[in-house]
Amino acid sequence: MPNLILLGPPGAGKGTQARMLTEKFGLLQLSTGDLLREAVAEGTPAGKAAKEVMEAGGLVSDDIVTAIVSDRLDQPDVAQGVIFDGFPRTVGQAKALDALLSEKSLELDVVVSLDVQDEAVIERISGRYTCATCGEGYHDTHETPSNPDLCDSCGGSEFKRRADDNAETVAQRLRGYHAETAPLIAYYDGKGLLKRIDAMGDISVIGQQLATAIAQADA
Repeated sequence: MPNLILLGPPGAGKGTQARMLTEKFGLLQLSTGDLLREAVAEGTPAGKAAKEVMEAGGLVSDDIVTAIVSDRLDQPDVAQGVIFDGFPRTVGQAKALDALLSEKSLELDVVVSLDVQDEAVIERISGRYTCATCGEGYHDTHETPSNPDLCDSCGGSEFKRRADDNAETVAQRLRGYHAETAPLIAYYDGKGLLKRIDAMGDISVIGQQLATAIAQADA
């Protein structure tokens, strides 16, 4: 099975599509956030280094993140195919991943960019909220409860929003994405690995297009 990267701004649906792909193809989703927490909990050398940096209030370096990804790629279940989630975020990290995969006799088969307009991203994220009791997700315009005062799943009457799910914060995150992560599109396009998908439409249609891209890469 192929190894792939999903690119796209916050709110593009990368997490949703990654979960669908793991179910459809049996791919392994490697979230760098999860890997970092696991490495810290397990006390691996890279995890210990990351813990020291985080406890000091710093940002975990590319070298540490790459070491954590490297440790995970040594596990046998990566043979089923991998979705890289949250890594690489910069061209520097992409080059580190290239070296890492080459060292382990692995290769990247396809990089999919989920393209979404900035205005849609801001609207998608700033409209999100969840049930405070069961965590069921809703949206101001796209998915509201049948009764606006009660959760459809558990009947709870309290809802909450993440503090950073507001238009100003999302716009700031988008600026960071365009500055650091968007250049990866040109990087992987130059390697002939890039597929672009319009992620403004229906989730199931986007999923079908992703499945086609993966099938072609695996042919």
